[in-house]
Amino acid sequence: MSEEPRHLALYTAALTHPAIDNHAHPLLRSSARFALPFEGVISEAGGDVALKGDARYTLACFRATRQLARLFGLGEEEEDVSWEDVKRHRDRMDYEELCGVCFGGAGVEVVLMDDGLGGVEEMGEGLRWHDRFVKGRTRRIVRVEVEAEKIMKELFDLDIAADGEHWETAGGMEEAFRALFRGRLKECAVDPDVAGFKSIVCYRTGLDVQVAGHPERRYWLLLYEVYKTYQESGTVRLANKPLNDYVVAVTLEIAAEYKKPVQFHTGLGDNDINLMKASPAHLQNAIKAFPSTTFVLLHSSYPYTREAGYLTAVYPNVYLDFGEVFPCVSGDGQRSIIRQVLELSPTNKIMWSSDGHWWPESYYLGSLQAREALYEVLSEQVGRNELTERQAVGIIENALYNTAARLYALNG
Repeated sequence: MSEEPRHLALYTAALTHPAIDNHAHPLLRSSARFALPFEGVISEAGGDVALKGDARYTLACFRATRQLARLFGLGEEEEDVSWEDVKRHRDRMDYEELCGVCFGGAGVEVVLMDDGLGGVEEMGEGLRWHDRFVKGRTRRIVRVEVEAEKIMKELFDLDIAADGEHWETAGGMEEAFRALFRGRLKECAVDPDVAGFKSIVCYRTGLDVQVAGHPERRYWLLLYEVYKTYQESGTVRLANKPLNDYVVAVTLEIAAEYKKPVQFHTGLGDNDINLMKASPAHLQNAIKAFPSTTFVLLHSSYPYTREAGYLTAVYPNVYLDFGEVFPCVSGDGQRSIIRQVLELSPTNKIMWSSDGHWWPESYYLGSLQAREALYEVLSEQVGRNELTERQAVGIIENALYNTAARLYALNG
């Protein structure tokens, strides 16, 4: 923004107020910094053609190129700097210096980190490593499907070593899984490093979860199917709807008991998602069934943002995260999404996140573009006398920091 801001107090709050990043992922280790195509910073597309070819022709990429050129000091005439120029420059930088530059420009003080992203164990940095770039302590968001898969693998390995004795009675493996999964979630809930839980059921079987009747239902045959697949492939992937729904139901129950928010991936994602089942509207029955559990709808639920806004307006236990669309969506699209968020959502129930992952630039772009979009949308409304500048500043302070600090009990 080269022109003088019309509402200086609002502009200052939007661009400089400290932020809590309420949903992000680990960065790549230095030794793995070139393991993935950098185009992933501006696109969720999969495959070389869509990601490394098509993604660079999006408005999101054109905009990110200019913003990163300014960040890296690649000249005043940013229009002469290409995406490849940006890549070559950042590839030559010392890795920790690169991370410091990006976080220094992001204004993030605390990160809530989902460390269950595929590939983190092989390529990602640990939770505490990230503390060097932020003022506060990085907290963990526990991805519950991954915890369930770890427990299954532990049980299956024990059973294979014991020649299948857990399957001698129909309920043996099931009872062990139920007890261990509940125990694992409770351990996480009392861990001071854990801020909340997260479900990726949207990816696995869709958001149309059925949360009734799970204590009485028997799952041993379904577990046995997962067991046989593990014997054949060596991998455990929880992608069976009754089992996935059970994992969500138990999570919602324990989260209510320990007052931990549960984040749900909704809407925007890669091509592994069934988009028809990615609308948060599918969660309505679960929201009603667990009124004491806090639901956080991630990623603006894009393109189902209005459905998400409706849920925040009518259910006191629903909050909306407006993240990931920065920087994957164009500037016009981002402003439209913020407007849709504000159509119905109470402004004390919206929170920002970067969905930063792998590359430090994803944190920087996620912060800068969200701040710019908030300012532009709210300044329009102040200009139309629909709210005061002081009210608009309050909205920004809540969205960037205060609401997340309260919801995740970060000041306690």
